[in-house]
Amino acid sequence: MSNGRGRFLKHVLYFLFDTLSLGLALFASIGIYNAFSIQQTNCGEHFLALSLIVVGIPLGHLALGLYETKIRESIRGVVRRIAISMALIIATASIIHTTFSDGELPVVFMSLVLGITTILHATWRYWGIFHGGLQFSKRKILVLGSGERAAFITRRMRRESDRKHFELLGFIPLTESVSNEVGDNETLIQLADEGSIDEQLNNLAPDVIVMAHDKDELAPMGALLNCKMRGVDVIEMEDFIEVELGQIAVERMQPEWLLFSNGFRFNRFGFEALSNIINLVLAFMLVAVSWPLMLGAVIAIYFDDGRKTKASVFYKQRRVGLNGRHYEILKFRSMGKDAEKDGAQWAQKNDMRVTRVGRILRKYRIDELPQLINVLRGDMNFVGPRPERPEFVEELSNDIPFYDYRHSVKPGLTGWALLKYPYGASVNDSLEKLKFDLYYIKHRSILLDFFILIRTVEVVLFGRGR
Repeated sequence: MSNGRGRFLKHVLYFLFDTLSLGLALFASIGIYNAFSIQQTNCGEHFLALSLIVVGIPLGHLALGLYETKIRESIRGVVRRIAISMALIIATASIIHTTFSDGELPVVFMSLVLGITTILHATWRYWGIFHGGLQFSKRKILVLGSGERAAFITRRMRRESDRKHFELLGFIPLTESVSNEVGDNETLIQLADEGSIDEQLNNLAPDVIVMAHDKDELAPMGALLNCKMRGVDVIEMEDFIEVELGQIAVERMQPEWLLFSNGFRFNRFGFEALSNIINLVLAFMLVAVSWPLMLGAVIAIYFDDGRKTKASVFYKQRRVGLNGRHYEILKFRSMGKDAEKDGAQWAQKNDMRVTRVGRILRKYRIDELPQLINVLRGDMNFVGPRPERPEFVEELSNDIPFYDYRHSVKPGLTGWALLKYPYGASVNDSLEKLKFDLYYIKHRSILLDFFILIRTVEVVLFGRGR
């Protein structure tokens, strides 16, 4: 879809300017450093440190959501994210440089480079995001229909940030018998008689026409075909929602659309084998790095309430995995000993059953670390739909259409739904998460998994989702 190409162009521009500003910061830093330092410096002396900066900035910015074109932050929030990204780069570079180099890490020089880069990146994003500097690629969208299907667009895209990538020309009611459901704040465009519809659509000059008409509304197929021949994209409402919001419109989706749409390629040659190898390697690496943190969690849980209640520091629970198979998940216990004496319950925000230590473990996802054992066993992947309990799956399968399809892939420690809809504690929340889970399953790839893993850093650092 053309709007997707416009968004891709924005991502490229973000990256190119970030790279350009880093180069400017480097030359400025060398000049400043040489002017105020007795010892002269050059790029060759600090090749490893500079290489870590060059690689670290795009990864750090990606992890902190700074390449999101729909970022819902004030400029203060954006600057904070840039600063945290730079701090992570220095910390990571210090560890790598100490491990692989005998020389001294040029902390002052690196701080100068990153400081100037921070100012340039913040200025660039202030202009690009908050002053419309990147709005040249906005697409003009025209929606055919004004009934319930068309209203789904307005309900899902109420915020200004949801419409950053396009200009909504309006909604066209196709029959008088269908009531206006899109709301009084939206523009309604009345088509004239049949002979002038083609001319009217041509005058509106949309880049994309979204087919969101109800069954009682008849679309002017001849005029739409003429638009198609003039290069206008004509797409279904489900495709529009998928591209703009990164989700599948489950409650408005027809099975035929799911059947004939692209994606859902599970049997690509070598994909599953490569994915399994990557998951095993990552699990071993994370266990090696995080075992001190896990040991600290064990000690904290024991002294918080484990010593008194004699409850285990670990918590086992049955979950539903690939193709509906049940398996036992392993987590650090974050609730009291008798948290579920009355049976399975939805976890609530500010749940009173959570212990003092458990609240911290849950906020920063430390309670999930024992699930690395599940990854090593092959029950889970790093990325996938979050596994749900059998008691809830039975209920949700009855209430939510297409819910069982989320079990077409292995569940994950993190996922697309976690990034887009971090908290869920009801049937409605499960419906919202399913939309993102199906989008992930439809577009599943190694590259998407890598993107989700990087962005999960933001969830952990800011304690989102609990």
